Amino acid sequence: MSPFAVFIVLSAAVCHAAWNIVAHGVSRIGMPFLWWSAVFSTVLWAGVIPFTGGLGTPDIGAFLLGVGVSGVVHVAYMLVLQRGYAVGRLSTVYTTARGTGPTISVIVAVTLLGERPSWVALVGVAAILLGVVTVGLVDRERGENRMPGARRRLDPGIVFGLLTGVAIATYTIWDAHAVRELGLAPVAFMVGCTLIEIPIYTAALGRRRRELATVFRQHWPRLIAFGVLSPLSYILVLVAITMAPVALVAPMREISVILVSLFGVVVLREGRAAWRIAASLIVVAGVVLLAI
Repeated sequence: MSPFAVFIVLSAAVCHAAWNIVAHGVSRIGMPFLWWSAVFSTVLWAGVIPFTGGLGTPDIGAFLLGVGVSGVVHVAYMLVLQRGYAVGRLSTVYTTARGTGPTISVIVAVTLLGERPSWVALVGVAAILLGVVTVGLVDRERGENRMPGARRRLDPGIVFGLLTGVAIATYTIWDAHAVRELGLAPVAFMVGCTLIEIPIYTAALGRRRRELATVFRQHWPRLIAFGVLSPLSYILVLVAITMAPVALVAPMREISVILVSLFGVVVLREGRAAWRIAASLIVVAGVVLLAI
């Protein structure tokens, strides 16, 4: 990967970690938060479209196809993720999802898209995934609290984390196709996706529509931060996908997991700092290998 592509992906990871830290807690509100997040993301970024290449393609049909499919998959991703947060631990769901998604993306990119990363790059991919999974295992061990002799059962957080990872891989591969082959501009593409989400979330709100005003009054600063940072993190990924293989971009962006984990160590004083720092160093090594 070129140094500029690495810079873009790392910037995307920082933005992704930032909005997760800012929105942590409020995101568990569920559907009212998802509705407002789609509205804020659409409104705040729509005005940028004319200055970032417009739609990117004169083919309106291709544009509608690209954002239509991606919008639906993103909604499925958010719904599965929110369900996972409701039944499992945040760290288990988040880390499982962020580790599974790029793994599937790498496999699909190599087997179906014909990408051929070098062996050095693949070792870097493996190092990044190892670091992400290590953080997940550390958090999971800290969260275990079974009584002696209790029967072990499959953690629902892992189940929904895996489903979320499948959704991440699906939209990553499709979105790469949309910006590469269909020629869609990243900003317009992202705004189109969030615009499609609004009526879907509106239909799903049901009686919870009455909560919208309260959520806005109590959390509008976080919603603004989310509306800026969440689309920006993925717009940067879409730009990077036009410059580098999906098999390299998808894993590198997941260093956001490590950044969030380090925030927990430094700011929230979470335990097992040595393990988290070691995992971070593994990820950094992987990023260096990708940049070679």
